[in-house]
Amino acid sequence: MSLAAQIETTINNLEAGETFSYGDLGIAVSSYATAAKALERLKNKGKIKRLSKGIFYKPEQSVFGELQPSDQEVMKSYLFQNGKRKAYITGAYLYNQMRLTRQVANTWKIATFNARIFVNQQRIKAKPVKAYASVTEENYRLLGFLDALKDWNTIPDLDTTSGIQILIFWLKEFTPEQIEEIKRYALQYPPRVRAFLAALFEELKMTGTVELRQSLNPLSSYGIRLKPGDLSTAKNWNMI
Repeated sequence: MSLAAQIETTINNLEAGETFSYGDLGIAVSSYATAAKALERLKNKGKIKRLSKGIFYKPEQSVFGELQPSDQEVMKSYLFQNGKRKAYITGAYLYNQMRLTRQVANTWKIATFNARIFVNQQRIKAKPVKAYASVTEENYRLLGFLDALKDWNTIPDLDTTSGIQILIFWLKEFTPEQIEEIKRYALQYPPRVRAFLAALFEELKMTGTVELRQSLNPLSSYGIRLKPGDLSTAKNWNMI
């Protein structure tokens, strides 16, 4: 089978509205130049459309005409490479999903460990931020949780009392293995995140606070936006 035929078969197997990049075609990087010509021919035939540089989608038709890919489908092409997650959405969009804020982000934030991803689509604008570890499908939710601790003071429209209960809910949802991982990832975050996590651990009577305490300067204090009674263990970790 020729490369062009292979690419067309792969695209025919995609769902309508699904996005893809060169890395999703199952071809060698050395074949990308040839693939570009095949994709251009398919685009001219109307079988695919270009979303942005190197990213395409299979058009979806409805009784009202052609539908654009969903926001989630558009973002998939930026968050995954060769079928593996390389980035995740953080910031206000994530905190809205976590129910920490009701505000909707105008500009999304994409966290990656060693790359910078910008998105400038009609409906979606996104800018890069730092991920504190290499991103995988298994750990991106843990990193997002730690991001919420890091950004706690700047989350818009945050009710700290209900916010603490939301954090506690998520910690209870994590498996023991994930709790061990989140503790390990926390060591890569700023000290205030480690103190915040330790206070939550202590509130839930979880193990792992010894390692977190050893990583902190006992003379340091951490300004964390809380109301009296939000987190009874906060004072044990110099959270003011």
